[in-house]
Amino acid sequence: MESALAITFTLSDAETPLVFDFAPNAAGGLTSCAANGQTVSAIVEQGHVVVPAALLVRGTNRIEFRFNPGDGPLNRRDDHLYSIFVPARAHEAFPCFDQPDLRGRFALTLDLPEGWTGVANSDVRQEPAVSDGRTTFTFAETAPIPTYLFAFAAGRLLEDVVERDGRQLRVYRTASDTTAYEASREAIVDAHADALTWLELYTDQPYAFGKFDIVLLPAFQFGGMEHPGAIFYNAAALLLPESATRQQLLARDSVIAHETAHMWFGDLVTMTWFDDVWMKEVFANFMAAKIVSRRFTDLDHDLRFLHTHYPAAYDVDRTAGANPIRQPLENLADAGSLYGAIVYLKSPIVMRQLELLLGEAALQNALREYLSRFAFGHASWTDLLQILQTRAPIDLATWSHRWLESAGRPSIQSVVVTEAGGSVRVDLASDPGYTQQLDVAIGYRTHLEHHTIRLSGQTSFSVGRTGDTPEFVLPNGLGLGYGEFVLDESSLSWLMGHLPTVIDPLTRGSAWLSLWDAMLAGRIAPENLLDLATAAVPVEESELNLQRMLHDAERLFWVFMPPEDRAARSVSLEAAWQRRLDTAGSITMKAAAFASLRAIATTSQTTAWLHALWSHAIQIDGLPLGESDDVALAKELAVRAADDDETIELQVARTDSRDLRDALSFVAPALSADPSVRESFFHTIADASNRRREPWVIEGMRWLNHPLRADASRIHMKPALDLLEDVKRTGDIFLPKRWLDALLGGHRSPEAALLVREFLAARPENYPLALRRMVLASADQLFRSSRQSSKLQTNTL
Repeated sequence: MESALAITFTLSDAETPLVFDFAPNAAGGLTSCAANGQTVSAIVEQGHVVVPAALLVRGTNRIEFRFNPGDGPLNRRDDHLYSIFVPARAHEAFPCFDQPDLRGRFALTLDLPEGWTGVANSDVRQEPAVSDGRTTFTFAETAPIPTYLFAFAAGRLLEDVVERDGRQLRVYRTASDTTAYEASREAIVDAHADALTWLELYTDQPYAFGKFDIVLLPAFQFGGMEHPGAIFYNAAALLLPESATRQQLLARDSVIAHETAHMWFGDLVTMTWFDDVWMKEVFANFMAAKIVSRRFTDLDHDLRFLHTHYPAAYDVDRTAGANPIRQPLENLADAGSLYGAIVYLKSPIVMRQLELLLGEAALQNALREYLSRFAFGHASWTDLLQILQTRAPIDLATWSHRWLESAGRPSIQSVVVTEAGGSVRVDLASDPGYTQQLDVAIGYRTHLEHHTIRLSGQTSFSVGRTGDTPEFVLPNGLGLGYGEFVLDESSLSWLMGHLPTVIDPLTRGSAWLSLWDAMLAGRIAPENLLDLATAAVPVEESELNLQRMLHDAERLFWVFMPPEDRAARSVSLEAAWQRRLDTAGSITMKAAAFASLRAIATTSQTTAWLHALWSHAIQIDGLPLGESDDVALAKELAVRAADDDETIELQVARTDSRDLRDALSFVAPALSADPSVRESFFHTIADASNRRREPWVIEGMRWLNHPLRADASRIHMKPALDLLEDVKRTGDIFLPKRWLDALLGGHRSPEAALLVREFLAARPENYPLALRRMVLASADQLFRSSRQSSKLQTNTL
């Protein structure tokens, strides 16, 4: 359908041609262009439309376009559509100045089928007009926003208007989500209202964008997107079943707080250029952690911060694919490659260290000054750094260069020395320049001691009483520091034998992360760490620690154990998980244990039990299971089936939720027992036109490469890697890394590792650095587990 666009702006220099960004796909194209009332003989060339200087004037100019919009960033479904223009995809749909430091006021009109509703950044200016089976929505002019934040959605959406604390919130959803929405409605609305109130108080800036809408979209490719006035969410992330784990409930509140914080950090003040995209994400996540801590007062939020941020950041930062937080960006087309775990998860850890350095009040005052000074404008890290430096006790430029512009993490070596006379000294050594605050835990038979230090290079301190030798020394005792904490041999050995007895949950959780690092470094055998998890899971009372152990135990079982070792350990492992399920004191802990047991089950006894649950022949006491649980069970049963696809067929037929049913139907071929059907699924998603529903694609890829199917799916690895550039070109910002994680995460063989290395070796020097880093990061677990597998084969021979 042809669209019309008029852009009005002021020029101080009319001596040079003016370049608009416009790169529509094959369905789009420029029909006409007029500058200040005069026709322009303009064409789309190399993603641009050039308006000659002769048709421009100093002062106010008006450029009018008629065009067929590009369809790439317009996500079309049968009953709805929505736009996604982040990071710089607006020009794929319409002509514009597509960069974050230029803002405009958008006035939008949508011509929709009758019965459809339109939602955009601003309110409708007048009642929708219905004529000839069409409905016209005319929206008021927005506040000044950059192109990547301009958004609209339309479809057969249901509207729910709710008031909280004198503020009106509107929630839009599809009809198929009605039952799930009713169960989650109050939690969703309350979380948004609380976040808005807290942020207004913290920033001393009122919410700046008028109305506040929440749009729940099936198969939305992100957790959420912070369009001012209309936040878009993946519906499944917010509409949770009764059997949701505590981690899922926390994740829901976190994504809500994160997107709401963006109304200030990213929307009110935008980064000048995408090399500082991390700025909006660090403060969104950092504020979200503060907001969520107020809503879950029964949790240890330092422990939650540890498990939420550190493991996933380490999974990139310990690898050869590590990248700095702040990265240069020469080509806007590569902006999507800057997003990832380092930006989202490492940067809040670094910001917490900055808060410890400055003090909470000083950081808050600096951020208030920053938001006030640059409101409805843009700022760089240098701009904020100047504000922070006036409140800092050290040179922040040096600090910033080390933490923000260097890849990887520091190594902190711990040495425990018994001196003459029986006193004990702890020596810590770190890479110079990584100034950070640590809390060192010293564990004795009867108690824990904590020593707070500021580490920059080397330091030593004495502990305990003379002759009172500690059982262990943990340099990151309270999870404040960031790095590879290399424990002394005595501490490592003691923690491997006694971790469940460490009384403090935060110290226990931090110790587990250090033990995981030691396993990856080859200091601990994977089977020994799995034995520790098997002993610890039934008695771990911290749900956050439990979920971390369960997650890591699944990786140990599927990726670091050869199949014969899995078979030998499966009975004891499943029994330990079953004990945790039976003795858990809350629904959320039961849900966590059940989800993990479902994922690791391999014995015929447990598989039969899962089938009985799926067929509703039995129930789990104290854990209600809903339709989403049935779907999850069906998938796990299907991937274990040798020659039977009936479970998935029956589940598709009995699933009432259209969204769940459509998603299951899409991934069903990837779950098939027939290798030829699985191969046809891969060929389907190799076509970019079939990758539009990205969450479904990634799930299908993950099931295709499940460890139980890894040998058979290895044939898809090279073609899937070859597709990576096309996946980046045609997909949204998170798709390439998720594609790689789903492709490589289930493999452990030396043959699979060799395929990845050969792929990288065959790429020319001009192969995109960001993609090379993604491959190295996603393959790190495969490289490590395959080396262990090679050693086992060598020893066997």
